[in-house]
Amino acid sequence: MLNIATDTAIDPIALRRAFGTFVTGVTVITTRDAEGNPRGMTANSFTSVSLDPPLLLVCVGKAASSFDAFSNSGSFAVNLLHEGQIDISAMFASKSPDKFQSVNHDRIHTGAPILTDSLTWFDCTVHNRVDAGDHVILIGQVLAFGTSPSAPLGFCRGRYASVKDPLPVDWLASHGMIIGYVIEAEDGILLRSDRNGGWVLPTAKQRKTDSRLMLDDGDALSLLPENTFLYSVFDVADSDPGYLIYRARLAADGAADALPAGLQFFRISDLPYDLIPTRELRAVLRRYARERQEKRFGIYMDSGDGGRVAMIDGEAHAWMQGPQG
Repeated sequence: MLNIATDTAIDPIALRRAFGTFVTGVTVITTRDAEGNPRGMTANSFTSVSLDPPLLLVCVGKAASSFDAFSNSGSFAVNLLHEGQIDISAMFASKSPDKFQSVNHDRIHTGAPILTDSLTWFDCTVHNRVDAGDHVILIGQVLAFGTSPSAPLGFCRGRYASVKDPLPVDWLASHGMIIGYVIEAEDGILLRSDRNGGWVLPTAKQRKTDSRLMLDDGDALSLLPENTFLYSVFDVADSDPGYLIYRARLAADGAADALPAGLQFFRISDLPYDLIPTRELRAVLRRYARERQEKRFGIYMDSGDGGRVAMIDGEAHAWMQGPQG
Protein backbone atom coordinates (compact mmCIF):
# COMPACT_ATOMS: atom_id res chain seq x y z
CA MET A 1 0.00 0.00 0.00
CA LEU A 2 1.50 3.32 -1.12
CA ASN A 3 1.10 6.57 0.82
CA ILE A 4 2.79 9.67 -0.64
CA ALA A 5 2.57 13.08 1.00
CA THR A 6 0.99 15.70 -1.23
CA ASP A 7 -1.01 18.79 -0.42
CA THR A 8 -3.36 16.43 1.43
CA ALA A 9 -2.35 15.45 4.98
CA ILE A 10 -1.12 11.93 5.56
CA ASP A 11 -3.78 9.59 6.94
CA PRO A 12 -2.84 9.24 10.64
CA ILE A 13 -4.51 5.82 10.98
CA ALA A 14 -2.58 4.44 8.00
CA LEU A 15 0.61 6.01 9.33
CA ARG A 16 0.08 4.45 12.74
CA ARG A 17 -0.34 1.05 11.11
CA ALA A 18 2.83 1.58 9.09
CA PHE A 19 4.78 2.52 12.22
CA GLY A 20 3.33 -0.59 13.84
CA THR A 21 5.06 -2.94 11.40
CA PHE A 22 8.34 -2.25 13.20
CA VAL A 23 8.76 -4.99 15.81
CA THR A 24 9.46 -3.48 19.24
CA GLY A 25 9.70 -4.52 22.82
CA VAL A 26 7.20 -3.36 25.43
CA THR A 27 8.18 -1.11 28.32
CA VAL A 28 6.59 0.38 31.39
CA ILE A 29 8.03 3.82 32.10
CA THR A 30 7.76 5.05 35.68
CA THR A 31 8.39 8.16 37.73
CA ARG A 32 7.05 9.95 40.81
CA ASP A 33 4.79 12.96 40.80
CA ALA A 34 5.23 16.13 42.86
CA GLU A 35 3.63 14.43 45.89
CA GLY A 36 5.95 11.43 45.62
CA ASN A 37 3.28 9.06 44.29
CA PRO A 38 4.42 6.39 41.78
CA ARG A 39 3.18 6.95 38.23
CA GLY A 40 3.61 4.70 35.22
CA MET A 41 2.44 3.93 31.70
CA THR A 42 3.06 1.38 28.96
CA ALA A 43 5.19 2.58 26.05
CA ASN A 44 6.99 0.95 23.14
CA SER A 45 8.71 4.06 21.78
CA PHE A 46 12.06 3.32 23.40
CA THR A 47 15.60 3.21 22.05
CA SER A 48 19.21 3.33 23.19
CA VAL A 49 20.99 6.57 22.26
CA SER A 50 24.60 6.53 23.52
CA LEU A 51 27.06 4.44 25.52
CA ASP A 52 29.31 7.36 26.52
CA PRO A 53 27.56 9.01 28.20
CA PRO A 54 24.97 6.25 28.75
CA LEU A 55 21.76 7.66 27.26
CA LEU A 56 18.38 6.29 26.20
CA LEU A 57 15.10 7.84 25.13
CA VAL A 58 11.38 7.25 25.48
CA CYS A 59 8.45 9.19 24.05
CA VAL A 60 5.57 10.29 26.29
CA GLY A 61 2.26 11.28 24.73
CA LYS A 62 0.94 14.66 25.79
CA ALA A 63 -2.53 13.18 26.19
CA ALA A 64 -1.32 10.58 28.71
CA SER A 65 -2.68 10.94 32.25
CA SER A 66 0.89 10.68 33.60
CA PHE A 67 2.26 13.33 31.22
CA ASP A 68 2.54 16.07 33.86
CA ALA A 69 4.42 13.77 36.23
CA PHE A 70 6.98 12.88 33.54
CA SER A 71 7.23 16.53 32.47
CA ASN A 72 8.09 17.78 35.94
CA SER A 73 10.17 14.98 37.44
CA GLY A 74 13.96 14.97 37.30
CA SER A 75 14.16 11.20 36.99
CA PHE A 76 12.38 8.21 35.49
CA ALA A 77 12.84 4.48 34.94
CA VAL A 78 12.31 2.29 31.90
CA ASN A 79 11.22 -1.28 32.64
CA LEU A 80 11.37 -3.70 29.70
CA LEU A 81 8.76 -6.45 30.04
CA HIS A 82 9.30 -10.18 29.52
CA GLU A 83 6.98 -12.58 27.70
CA GLY A 84 5.06 -13.44 30.87
CA GLN A 85 4.03 -9.83 31.59
CA ILE A 86 1.25 -9.18 29.08
CA ASP A 87 -1.07 -8.49 32.02
CA ILE A 88 1.38 -5.89 33.37
CA SER A 89 1.48 -4.21 29.97
CA ALA A 90 -2.32 -4.09 29.82
CA MET A 91 -2.65 -2.75 33.37
CA PHE A 92 -0.18 0.10 32.85
CA ALA A 93 -1.90 0.94 29.55
CA SER A 94 -5.19 1.35 31.45
CA LYS A 95 -6.45 4.20 33.61
CA SER A 96 -6.42 2.05 36.76
CA PRO A 97 -5.61 4.12 39.89
CA ASP A 98 -3.92 1.11 41.54
CA LYS A 99 -1.33 0.14 38.94
CA PHE A 100 1.43 -0.43 41.48
CA GLN A 101 -0.60 -2.46 43.99
CA SER A 102 -0.06 -5.83 42.29
CA VAL A 103 3.52 -5.47 41.01
CA ASN A 104 6.78 -5.80 42.90
CA HIS A 105 8.60 -2.48 42.75
CA ASP A 106 11.43 -0.77 44.59
CA ARG A 107 13.63 2.33 44.70
CA ILE A 108 17.14 1.68 43.48
CA HIS A 109 18.97 4.91 42.77
CA THR A 110 16.93 7.94 41.70
CA GLY A 111 13.70 7.01 43.50
CA ALA A 112 11.78 6.22 40.31
CA PRO A 113 9.84 2.94 40.74
CA ILE A 114 11.71 -0.11 39.42
CA LEU A 115 9.59 -3.14 38.47
CA THR A 116 11.86 -5.76 40.02
CA ASP A 117 10.38 -8.70 38.08
CA SER A 118 10.89 -7.12 34.65
CA LEU A 119 13.20 -8.33 31.87
CA THR A 120 15.49 -5.28 32.16
CA TRP A 121 15.32 -1.96 33.98
CA PHE A 122 17.14 1.35 33.59
CA ASP A 123 17.15 3.98 36.35
CA CYS A 124 17.72 7.44 34.82
CA THR A 125 17.96 11.13 35.48
CA VAL A 126 16.52 13.44 32.83
CA HIS A 127 19.31 14.50 30.47
CA ASN A 128 17.06 16.50 28.14
CA ARG A 129 13.46 16.99 27.03
CA VAL A 130 12.58 17.58 23.38
CA ASP A 131 9.14 18.73 22.26
CA ALA A 132 8.03 16.60 19.28
CA GLY A 133 4.47 17.12 18.03
CA ASP A 134 1.97 15.31 20.20
CA HIS A 135 4.77 13.69 22.24
CA VAL A 136 7.72 14.79 24.36
CA ILE A 137 10.99 12.91 23.96
CA LEU A 138 12.61 12.17 27.32
CA ILE A 139 16.33 11.56 27.04
CA GLY A 140 17.61 9.87 30.16
CA GLN A 141 21.11 9.31 31.52
CA VAL A 142 21.39 5.79 32.90
CA LEU A 143 22.68 5.69 36.49
CA ALA A 144 21.89 2.04 37.18
CA PHE A 145 20.43 -0.94 35.36
CA GLY A 146 19.72 -4.62 35.74
CA THR A 147 18.72 -7.40 33.37
CA SER A 148 17.76 -11.09 33.26
CA PRO A 149 17.85 -14.04 30.82
CA SER A 150 14.05 -14.07 30.32
CA ALA A 151 12.51 -13.86 26.84
CA PRO A 152 11.32 -10.34 25.87
CA LEU A 153 7.72 -9.38 25.22
CA GLY A 154 7.41 -8.24 21.60
CA PHE A 155 4.83 -6.05 19.88
CA CYS A 156 3.99 -5.73 16.16
CA ARG A 157 0.94 -4.63 14.12
CA GLY A 158 -0.99 -3.82 17.29
CA ARG A 159 -0.51 -7.27 18.81
CA TYR A 160 1.90 -8.96 21.16
CA ALA A 161 4.56 -10.97 19.37
CA SER A 162 6.71 -13.90 20.45
CA VAL A 163 10.50 -13.63 20.19
CA LYS A 164 12.18 -17.01 19.66
CA ASP A 165 15.60 -18.03 21.04
CA PRO A 166 16.41 -14.68 22.67
CA LEU A 167 19.44 -15.85 24.66
CA PRO A 168 22.68 -16.30 22.66
CA VAL A 169 25.23 -18.86 23.81
CA ASP A 170 27.52 -17.55 26.57
CA TRP A 171 25.31 -14.49 27.14
CA LEU A 172 25.30 -13.43 30.78
CA ALA A 173 23.09 -11.00 32.61
CA SER A 174 24.82 -7.72 33.46
CA HIS A 175 26.00 -7.28 37.01
CA GLY A 176 27.11 -3.71 37.34
CA MET A 177 27.71 -2.11 40.71
CA ILE A 178 26.58 1.28 41.98
CA ILE A 179 29.64 2.98 43.46
CA GLY A 180 28.75 5.31 46.33
CA TYR A 181 30.83 7.54 48.58
CA VAL A 182 30.40 8.43 52.25
CA ILE A 183 32.24 11.77 52.10
CA GLU A 184 33.00 13.58 55.35
CA ALA A 185 34.02 17.16 56.12
CA GLU A 186 34.30 18.46 59.68
CA ASP A 187 31.25 16.98 61.41
CA GLY A 188 29.11 16.40 58.31
CA ILE A 189 28.33 13.75 55.69
CA LEU A 190 27.70 14.70 52.06
CA LEU A 191 24.38 13.61 50.54
CA ARG A 192 22.87 14.16 47.10
CA SER A 193 19.26 15.09 46.42
CA ASP A 194 17.39 12.41 44.48
CA ARG A 195 15.14 15.20 43.10
CA ASN A 196 12.10 13.53 44.66
CA GLY A 197 12.45 14.87 48.18
CA GLY A 198 14.92 12.21 49.29
CA TRP A 199 18.66 12.03 49.89
CA VAL A 200 21.17 9.43 48.69
CA LEU A 201 24.94 9.03 48.62
CA PRO A 202 26.94 10.70 45.83
CA THR A 203 27.88 8.12 43.17
CA ALA A 204 30.63 7.79 40.60
CA LYS A 205 31.96 5.33 38.03
CA GLN A 206 35.37 5.17 39.73
CA ARG A 207 36.06 2.37 42.18
CA LYS A 208 39.28 4.00 43.33
CA THR A 209 39.72 7.72 43.27
CA ASP A 210 42.67 10.06 43.15
CA SER A 211 42.37 13.61 44.46
CA ARG A 212 39.59 14.45 41.99
CA LEU A 213 36.34 12.47 41.99
CA MET A 214 34.02 12.85 38.99
CA LEU A 215 30.44 12.22 40.09
CA ASP A 216 27.82 10.57 37.89
CA ASP A 217 26.00 13.87 37.35
CA GLY A 218 29.15 15.54 35.97
CA ASP A 219 30.19 17.48 39.06
CA ALA A 220 33.66 17.04 40.56
CA LEU A 221 34.88 16.96 44.16
CA SER A 222 38.38 17.23 45.62
CA LEU A 223 39.14 14.39 48.05
CA LEU A 224 42.08 13.30 50.15
CA PRO A 225 43.13 10.07 48.36
CA GLU A 226 45.00 8.80 51.42
CA ASN A 227 41.68 8.92 53.33
CA THR A 228 39.66 6.90 50.80
CA PHE A 229 38.88 3.30 51.81
CA LEU A 230 36.43 0.55 50.87
CA TYR A 231 33.62 0.58 53.44
CA SER A 232 30.75 -1.68 52.39
CA VAL A 233 29.77 -4.22 49.70
CA PHE A 234 26.17 -5.40 49.47
CA ASP A 235 23.24 -6.28 47.22
CA VAL A 236 19.75 -4.80 47.34
CA ALA A 237 17.06 -7.48 47.68
CA ASP A 238 15.31 -8.44 44.41
CA SER A 239 17.45 -6.11 42.35
CA ASP A 240 20.66 -5.89 40.39
CA PRO A 241 23.18 -4.24 40.69
CA GLY A 242 24.64 -4.15 44.16
CA TYR A 243 26.61 -1.43 45.91
CA LEU A 244 30.28 -0.68 46.53
CA ILE A 245 30.56 2.03 49.18
CA TYR A 246 33.78 3.93 49.92
CA ARG A 247 34.44 6.33 52.77
CA ALA A 248 36.39 9.49 51.99
CA ARG A 249 37.15 13.01 53.19
CA LEU A 250 36.72 16.29 51.35
CA ALA A 251 40.04 18.03 50.64
CA ALA A 252 40.77 21.38 52.23
CA ASP A 253 40.35 23.18 48.91
CA GLY A 254 36.99 21.51 48.30
CA ALA A 255 35.11 23.93 50.53
CA ALA A 256 31.93 22.50 52.01
CA ASP A 257 30.20 25.86 51.55
CA ALA A 258 30.81 25.92 47.76
CA LEU A 259 29.18 22.67 46.70
CA PRO A 260 27.47 22.03 43.34
CA ALA A 261 23.68 22.22 43.31
CA GLY A 262 21.94 19.16 44.74
CA LEU A 263 24.75 18.32 47.20
CA GLN A 264 24.49 19.15 50.89
CA PHE A 265 26.37 18.32 54.08
CA PHE A 266 24.33 17.08 57.05
CA ARG A 267 25.68 16.94 60.57
CA ILE A 268 26.23 13.31 61.53
CA SER A 269 23.88 13.77 64.47
CA ASP A 270 21.16 15.13 62.13
CA LEU A 271 21.26 12.76 59.15
CA PRO A 272 17.80 12.64 57.47
CA TYR A 273 17.26 8.89 57.79
CA ASP A 274 13.51 9.21 57.08
CA LEU A 275 14.32 10.75 53.67
CA ILE A 276 16.84 8.11 52.61
CA PRO A 277 14.90 5.81 50.26
CA THR A 278 16.48 2.38 50.90
CA ARG A 279 16.95 0.41 54.08
CA GLU A 280 20.45 -0.63 53.04
CA LEU A 281 21.72 2.96 52.68
CA ARG A 282 20.15 3.92 56.01
CA ALA A 283 22.01 1.00 57.59
CA VAL A 284 25.31 2.11 56.02
CA LEU A 285 24.99 5.62 57.43
CA ARG A 286 23.87 4.48 60.87
CA ARG A 287 26.87 2.17 61.07
CA TYR A 288 29.18 4.94 59.90
CA ALA A 289 27.84 7.35 62.54
CA ARG A 290 28.35 4.75 65.26
CA GLU A 291 31.84 3.74 64.13
CA ARG A 292 32.94 7.34 63.73
CA GLN A 293 31.96 8.03 67.32
CA GLU A 294 34.00 5.00 68.40
CA LYS A 295 36.87 6.00 66.03
CA ARG A 296 37.03 2.40 64.89
CA PHE A 297 35.85 1.55 61.37
CA GLY A 298 35.04 -1.75 59.70
CA ILE A 299 34.50 -3.18 56.22
CA TYR A 300 31.06 -4.76 55.68
CA MET A 301 30.58 -7.70 53.27
CA ASP A 302 27.04 -8.86 52.50
CA SER A 303 26.06 -12.50 53.11
CA GLY A 304 22.88 -14.54 53.36
CA ASP A 305 22.89 -14.57 57.16
CA GLY A 306 23.14 -10.81 57.65
CA GLY A 307 26.68 -10.02 56.57
CA ARG A 308 30.15 -9.79 58.11
CA VAL A 309 32.07 -6.79 59.44
CA ALA A 310 35.88 -6.86 59.69
CA MET A 311 36.97 -4.16 62.15
CA ILE A 312 40.11 -2.10 61.51
CA ASP A 313 41.96 -0.81 64.55
CA GLY A 314 44.29 2.18 64.56
CA GLU A 315 44.92 5.08 62.21
CA ALA A 316 45.77 4.56 58.55
CA HIS A 317 49.41 4.99 57.59
CA ALA A 318 51.51 4.48 54.48
CA TRP A 319 52.44 0.85 53.84
CA MET A 320 56.20 1.51 53.83
CA GLN A 321 55.87 3.11 57.28
CA GLY A 322 54.33 0.01 58.76
CA PRO A 323 56.07 -2.76 60.69
CA GLN A 324 58.82 -4.43 58.68
CA GLY A 325 58.91 -8.20 58.80
